[in-house]
Amino acid sequence: MKVSVLIILLTLTTLTLFANTPLAINLSNSTTASGIGLGSVIAVMASWSRNQSVLWAILHAIFGWVYVIYFVITR
Repeated sequence: MKVSVLIILLTLTTLTLFANTPLAINLSNSTTASGIGLGSVIAVMASWSRNQSVLWAILHAIFGWVYVIYFVITR
């Protein structure tokens, strides 16, 4: 089970890093307009390890860093 969680984490991290990479990078004006953030990825993984529920993982991904901090405090 830990291997599948690790694979999901690596996949989400890779998608986060490369989802919005343009072909030509303009260093003077580079911002992220959309995509998932690192807080959402960590929140999904923490939620999945605790609840084993897709619905809870989606809800916690919306809250992102708020759920990560809650998870750390209540763990």
